[in-house]
Amino acid sequence: MMPRSRWQDRIVVEPDLHHGVPCIKGTRVPVATILGSLADGMSAEEVIVQFPQLTKDDIGAALSYAAEVLRQEIVLPMSA
Repeated sequence: MMPRSRWQDRIVVEPDLHHGVPCIKGTRVPVATILGSLADGMSAEEVIVQFPQLTKDDIGAALSYAAEVLRQEIVLPMSA
């Protein structure tokens, strides 16, 4: 098992970058875009091909960020 990425080193939230949406530092790639791509079935390698400015560590940071946000948020079931 790989150690969990320290997302704080790779993810920024800046008001002038995508209106404060969390993005990978040094890029304009939103964390939600990475997570959506993975959820759609893309592999980490395919995401990197689509966004060559990303690394596997960036993808790991996006996953770590999402895990931490979910631990802190109240998640309500969505109706279909």
